[in-house]
Formats: sequence, C-alpha cells, structure tokens
Amino acid sequence: MKGLSFDVLRVGKKYKLINFGEVNEFVVEYILANGDFNVKNIHTLERYLLKDLIKYGKGNDFEIRELE
Repeated sequence: MKGLSFDVLRVGKKYKLINFGEVNEFVVEYILANGDFNVKNIHTLERYLLKDLIKYGKGNDFEIRELE
C-alpha cells in the first residue's frame, strides 16, 4: 500500500484517494468515534463516509496522498 494510512488523516486537510482506477479528491470534515471519516468531495461538494469509497476492497492501485 502506497501513500498515507488512515490514522494520519486530519480534519480540514485535502486528500486524493485512488482505488480501482477511480480518483476522489476530498477534504476531511469530521473524524467519527468508530474510526471512519465524514468527507466532502472537493469538486462536487457531495458528503459521504470514507469507508464508502473502499467498501468493495482495496485495489492494487490503492493510494492516499495529501493535496497542497
């Protein structure tokens, strides 16, 4: 697994997640008690849980990077 791990994600920071060829750019809004994250897509402003992006598993290209 390349990039960052989930335990270094911080509220207010922007990240790029690549999984199964799909690219998602988001900002972390809240860290939930169960270890999940409420995130908001930077481009569409849609809000969702981070675990929804990986509920079908982690592909060979799985990577999380912080955006500037």
